[in-house]
Amino acid sequence: MEDPMTLRIGEVATGSGVTPDALRYYERLGLLPRARRTSSGYRVYGPAVLDRVRFIKQAQAHGLTLAEIRELLAFGDRGGRDRCRNVQRLLGLKIAELDRRLAELQAFRQTLQRYFAQCQRVLGGSVDAQCPVVVELEKQA
Repeated sequence: MEDPMTLRIGEVATGSGVTPDALRYYERLGLLPRARRTSSGYRVYGPAVLDRVRFIKQAQAHGLTLAEIRELLAFGDRGGRDRCRNVQRLLGLKIAELDRRLAELQAFRQTLQRYFAQCQRVLGGSVDAQCPVVVELEKQA
């Protein structure tokens, strides 16, 4: 007889909002503990796996990669200050990455603003001219 405190993969998927394939993938990556198997080969999990999957989804929603989430979960076995220090280090790296991406986006925004102004000048003029943005992009190609 099956333990009433265990959940089959389909039940975990339904309860957590991820697909069974995602659960298998999380298990392969080490994000989830290896599932026990029933005598008929079905994966079964303890109820705590639902909280773990919700944590993974929440961390992803906050922009963490699965590798970063795996690292965070690995810190779980360590004590308070060490764990916090490791989490802080990981978050510092994430902040630096975001700062780089923001700088790239800002540069891209400035390029788009310049293109927009070029179009505005052409559209405000009385002469039908070629779009300077298209001309510039064709030169770069």
